[in-house]
Amino acid sequence: MLDQSYPKLFEPLKLRHKTLRNRVNFGSHTANMAEDGLPGDRHLGYYLERAKGGAAMIMVEPMPVHATARLTRGNFRHDDDAVIEGFRRITEACKAEGAVMLHQLYHVGQHGDFDLSYRENWSPSGMPSYHDGDGSHRMTEPEIEEVIEGFVNAAARAQASGFDGVELFGPYNSLLEQFWLPWTNRRDDRWGGSFENRMRLTTEITSRIRRRTGDDFIIGLAASVDPTVSVAMDIGLLQEVAAWHDERGLIDYISCGTGSYFDHSSVIPGFLFADKLGAPHAQALKEVCKHILVQAESHVRTPESAHEVISSGQADMVSIVRGQIADPHWVGKVASGRASDVRGCISCNQMCWGRRSRDYWISCLVNPSAGREFEWGGDRFSPAAVPRRILVVGGGPAGLEAARVAAERGHHVTLAEAAPQLGGQFRLAGMQPRREQILELIGWYERQLERLQVRVLLNSPLDAEDIAAFEADEVVVATGSQPAGSGFQRALPAQDVMPGIGLPGVWSAEEVMSRSARLGEHVVLVDDTGDWRGMGTALEIAARGHRVTIVTGFTLPGAFLRRTELDKPARARLRAAGGRWITEAAVAEWTTRGARIVNLLDGSEELLAADSLVLATTNVADTWLHDELREAGEARPVALIGDALAPRLAVAAIYEGRVLGQSL
Repeated sequence: MLDQSYPKLFEPLKLRHKTLRNRVNFGSHTANMAEDGLPGDRHLGYYLERAKGGAAMIMVEPMPVHATARLTRGNFRHDDDAVIEGFRRITEACKAEGAVMLHQLYHVGQHGDFDLSYRENWSPSGMPSYHDGDGSHRMTEPEIEEVIEGFVNAAARAQASGFDGVELFGPYNSLLEQFWLPWTNRRDDRWGGSFENRMRLTTEITSRIRRRTGDDFIIGLAASVDPTVSVAMDIGLLQEVAAWHDERGLIDYISCGTGSYFDHSSVIPGFLFADKLGAPHAQALKEVCKHILVQAESHVRTPESAHEVISSGQADMVSIVRGQIADPHWVGKVASGRASDVRGCISCNQMCWGRRSRDYWISCLVNPSAGREFEWGGDRFSPAAVPRRILVVGGGPAGLEAARVAAERGHHVTLAEAAPQLGGQFRLAGMQPRREQILELIGWYERQLERLQVRVLLNSPLDAEDIAAFEADEVVVATGSQPAGSGFQRALPAQDVMPGIGLPGVWSAEEVMSRSARLGEHVVLVDDTGDWRGMGTALEIAARGHRVTIVTGFTLPGAFLRRTELDKPARARLRAAGGRWITEAAVAEWTTRGARIVNLLDGSEELLAADSLVLATTNVADTWLHDELREAGEARPVALIGDALAPRLAVAAIYEGRVLGQSL
């Protein structure tokens, strides 16, 4: 029986010849999972788990329609019937679970990637790429016809593969948008100039697909708005584009996202962006579309947000991608009244876009089963053959996940945490500005442990003697890590200890976030990890009213945040708060007057007057308990996971907790 907390989300919706079972779709995104250009077991497990979880419609990741369109290592073969068999396995399995299946078709035009396509980029007017420094080739009319037929042939192949329809990729200044947009379409032939001419490409593509595939085939169109760049797609022009296709019956729905190649950060908006980012644009399209359906996307995360979008009439349906990567059973849980059991996406982008940006197949920080469903049996658990008593020491992300998974499998679990709250240093990260989604995740763990009857002991530090007396069959040591306190920086490898490190005014990032640091007016922060340890702490320091200067050996502060598309928004926030940074530099010495800074390019030095020094450097593993157990000759199996094994990001801790929990 459906729960009535979010009734509009679960109203069926007619879409051409199909009826969607609810209003929550799993939109297209590059999972990058193809092997030799073919869909395989990894793809099948990934999509099938979301179909089992209740997604109404699944748009499988984009298929390049032409040799010049290939953008990632994991792209499918663009003109080869060999893909049909693998796709039929996916469509048949997912449709058997009740999902409607679509395939996205794409060409990014001038923003291609020669390293993968080994072809020139094709575009309407030969404009430059915003993917790299390349230019592009102005398409001839025969080449335009070639691309149109590429779309049509791909749609026919999708139909032969069992897909119920296709979605044409038009957002982010891709090829279709490049023809719509005056800035990128400077042609003076029948494919450019007037509005009607600029609509000709998609008019021809959609009309020919309809003739080729017949009436019982959905044709959708993806689009986006980028209000941050004057020449990019704005909502007014997109309304005209949508109305044109709507009035002529060319498409069945339009989906509206945010961002573009001009500024990619809002394409996959992280936690620094507002929720429901694309909903106002979807609402604007609803105002002009009289026949087709409208889908909202872009940072629609929670059941509350999704229901508000639908119930307010902003859109007919929503695409929730990262939310269903994080919890493939998002829809089913909400429908059955278990919304509090949904494991929420924390909008970090670390393992979805963060892996895709490096051309790996995608996964998820909070859900390590993503991309591994075919190996792990989905995001579900098989009971342990013999229930055992498990003691987990440490309530950070590694310990939390190990305890949860072990309990899910029927083990009797006790979790001991020395602090008064669960979460470890992950909780401190959640106290950085705009990162409260981490605290929501810790709250989710607390609810799951209670549901699974895990015995949780807070304010309970244990030593080897305590553990020896504990009735347990196996012990898991997840005691985390501690600040090194040495001031070591990668840029100065011969300097194990920073001179002056023992002087007053030196603090760790952890001490800042726990509010035990007593900071002066001007704070120098050493960013030696290039991640949120430094950038997030700097934002917090600035938010408290201090002047902060980041010193980093990298070319940018928060250098590795580039993988997540959150680096530029973070720098913008820090700059707006008065923060500054010195790059390709290191702190050679801390003095009573401030930090002696060395320039890594020419070796020059300067004294930067400051009152406090904060070290955002790599931690050291907290192994004392594991060492004690080994020295005491502990006979029971003892596992070491998370930062206690090696200090890393939370993704490693949760992954290792999951793997261990599944193996106990």
